[in-house]
Amino acid sequence: MGGSEEVAQGSDGARVAVVVVGAPVGDDSAAPPPVAAAGAAPAVTPGEEAAKRESLLAAAAAAAECKQEAAAAATGLQAMAVTVARDVEAGGLDASTSGAADEKPSWFTPKRLLVMFCLINMLNYVDRGAIASNGVNGSRQSCTGGTCTSGSGIQGDFNLNNFEDGVLSSAFMVGLLIASPIFASLAKIHNPFRLIGVGLLVWTIATAGCGCSFDFWSITICRMLVGVGEASFISLAAPFIDDNAPAAQKTAWLAMFYMCIPTGIAVGYVYGGLVGNSLHWRAAFWGESILMLPFVILGFVIKPLELKGFNHSVKTKEYGEMLNPERQDETKQGASIGVDGLAETLPHKFSISSFGKKVLTEIKHFMKDMKELLQEKVYVINVLGYISYNFVIGAYSYWGPKAGQDIYNMASADIMFGGITIVCGIFGTLSGGFILDKIDSTISNAFKLLSGATFLGAIFCFGAFCFKSLYGFIPFFSVGELLVFATQAPVNYVCLHCVKPSLRPLSMAMSTVAIHIFGDVPSSPLVGLLQDKIHNWRSTALTLTSILFIAAIFWFIGIFVRSVDRFNEQSEHDVPAVERSNLRPLLDENEEARAS
Repeated sequence: MGGSEEVAQGSDGARVAVVVVGAPVGDDSAAPPPVAAAGAAPAVTPGEEAAKRESLLAAAAAAAECKQEAAAAATGLQAMAVTVARDVEAGGLDASTSGAADEKPSWFTPKRLLVMFCLINMLNYVDRGAIASNGVNGSRQSCTGGTCTSGSGIQGDFNLNNFEDGVLSSAFMVGLLIASPIFASLAKIHNPFRLIGVGLLVWTIATAGCGCSFDFWSITICRMLVGVGEASFISLAAPFIDDNAPAAQKTAWLAMFYMCIPTGIAVGYVYGGLVGNSLHWRAAFWGESILMLPFVILGFVIKPLELKGFNHSVKTKEYGEMLNPERQDETKQGASIGVDGLAETLPHKFSISSFGKKVLTEIKHFMKDMKELLQEKVYVINVLGYISYNFVIGAYSYWGPKAGQDIYNMASADIMFGGITIVCGIFGTLSGGFILDKIDSTISNAFKLLSGATFLGAIFCFGAFCFKSLYGFIPFFSVGELLVFATQAPVNYVCLHCVKPSLRPLSMAMSTVAIHIFGDVPSSPLVGLLQDKIHNWRSTALTLTSILFIAAIFWFIGIFVRSVDRFNEQSEHDVPAVERSNLRPLLDENEEARAS
């Protein structure tokens, strides 16, 4: 007996290694014994000692033959594992993913993933808009001329002054900025899809806690936890969308995702006003929590998706542990060690994995990744332009209505600026994504679109504030905001594609941290300080708008910096060859059609 290996060629070019256990080819020992010629003399009968010696030799030969058969079978099995792994890695073996396709819910497609993430993103920003609305935020009790008016909303119930009311927004940012890099680092040792589920669970509990808060400090802590929960989604959602979007529509899909930011804030204003005034401000937070609950359940129930550049799945699940070379080595060693030896090794393994050492190791890895991230010139230039851009947009959203009312005597500045921002935010963000896909999604083209749109947008916005007439201001400012918002998808496309796949969560997290710490957080008080010095809103608005030219300059420099799209670059976290054959594909619609 022995083993032989045959390789079959499939219709799609895939090769399948087949191990046949049976009689070895070309082995004379397995042939039938020759027939004795007629008339041959009978063999001489040996003595008793010779017969015993022959039986021992026959037994030794049989044992050697069994050993040879087992070795041949093992060689064929290992050859099959290597061949299957090589062919699946090349993408030619349909059967290797058929078992995985059966486990995948047929309804969970890339488009549905995009819709789910867009709804989650919108709910995040609905919360931001709701807490700023008059129905939820309310006003403090005031007394004028002996007549007192009762307070309303959060300010009225907790008797908060303006500073304490502002602290609620700052507490949210603190949680968001601290947790974003933490979740990005955890993505290397835990499945990112599950981390999103954990973050959404924290968000859901924290928003419900805001509705149950009883004083200033309780709602402040809850707002901080809301920021922590949102941090996981902000850091990890965009890489998932980038992985699953069609190659020709990656930026358009990102645009749809980021379009939910202005839309969510606008819906939050309306939602907070309606629910807060008709029911209670606490009911607005409870409603948000209930709306997010189905997505939390999906985050834990759906089989976790793998993010490109990471590997958190069980090895060789469909083909079995014996096809994993590492497992084969462990099996060989385990047979010689025995149960007693295995019991001795387990305590040693667990003693090394102490919590303190894990923390130090993760900090070391985080610092190594940060060093690599900051050495990426394209990423640094992109984020510098993004900081300058967000500095202006953050101040616009806070001071725009007040400046417009003072300069043009607008009767309804809130509605005017809010409407312009919502409409231009939606159409500008979508147009930026679709345009970049049409001209070919490359990092160089993204920088061209970023610098060109920002420069033209700055000209229109600057010119708008130069008009003395409201009828000249509105069309110029609308066109300017439309161009400025076209940068949302391209700037995040560069953040995702200028670094290797395993650094994408950290890239998104640190981009978020940077644009807030150095962008919109300090811009509002600095613009207020400038206005206190010069007492001229037109000059203040023109000075603020001129910073958009700085953003355009940074992104213009990015055009000439050598850039490489590293989306398909492998890293130390990529899946090994044998294991890659056993991973469920990431929401492949073609795979779904083939399975059906």
